[in-house]
This record gives sequence, structure tokens and C-alpha cells, in this order.
Amino acid sequence: MAIDVEAYYKKYGPMVLRRCRFLLKNEERALDAMQEVFVNLLKNCSTLKDAYPSSLLYRMATNICLNIIRSSQRRPELAGDELLMNIAAADDSEERLMWRSVLDFLFQGEKATTRDMMVMLYVDHMTLEEVAHAVGMSVSGVRKRVREFRAKVQGCKGVQP
Repeated sequence: MAIDVEAYYKKYGPMVLRRCRFLLKNEERALDAMQEVFVNLLKNCSTLKDAYPSSLLYRMATNICLNIIRSSQRRPELAGDELLMNIAAADDSEERLMWRSVLDFLFQGEKATTRDMMVMLYVDHMTLEEVAHAVGMSVSGVRKRVREFRAKVQGCKGVQP
């Protein structure tokens, strides 16, 4: 018998979300992981059996969350860059204008796509894969460009608007 993904989502979605929240400790990432569980279920519903659905979904959620955790540990270049996060989080217009001069200095001599990538990563919180797809580059190419830009930014520690 084929799996009714919609029925599974309604019945087991809260359980999957609780598991994702517990493992990821981040609401947005947990929601993304839950969605990925059901997307994978939808992709593979014709090959999966309709037996023990809660166990299947629990295991899928666990594996996806563990992959997310491993992935975030492998790319620490995106975690905690204080200067870029301060710029992305600037609230009032005066502060944003002051940061604009810092950004102009940082992006001087950079390719136009570098700025786009940084906005996608730090402001839009996109993954490296999403950014690579959006700019038409490989993930390793995006990672290299981010690493090089971050090295440039690291040389500017203590920069204030």
C-alpha cells in the first residue's frame, strides 16, 4: 500500500518537529529539517512500506538533523563572524549608513557576485548549496570565495563605523 504523505504529515508532523527541535536547538533549522523529512518521504513514498511510520519518520528526522549538525561543524567559516553579523543586524538607518562605508571598503576590488553571496549567507541565511545554485557556482567555489573574503575581513578586526 502506498504511503499517504499528507496523512503522515498531519499525524506525525508534531512528533518530527519535536525531534528536530530537540536535536538542533534552533526553531528555524528545526522547521527546515522537518520539511526535509517530508520532502524525502514524498520522493521515496513509492519504495517505502506503510509499516511502523512513527519509527521511520523518527529515524529520518534524526538522520537529517545529524547531517545538518555535521555540515555546520564542517563549515565553521559561516559561524560567528562578528563584523559581518553586526553589519547584517544593523537596525537603524543611521547605523546602516555608517556601515555602508565599511562595506564599500571591504568590497573594494571584489567581484560583484561576492557581495551577493555575502548578503545571501549573512542576511538571507541561505545555505552554501542555495547560494551556489543562485549564483551559478559550485559549492566549493562559493566556499573558497567566502573563505577569502572572511580572511580579508579578519584583517579589519576592530573596524567600527
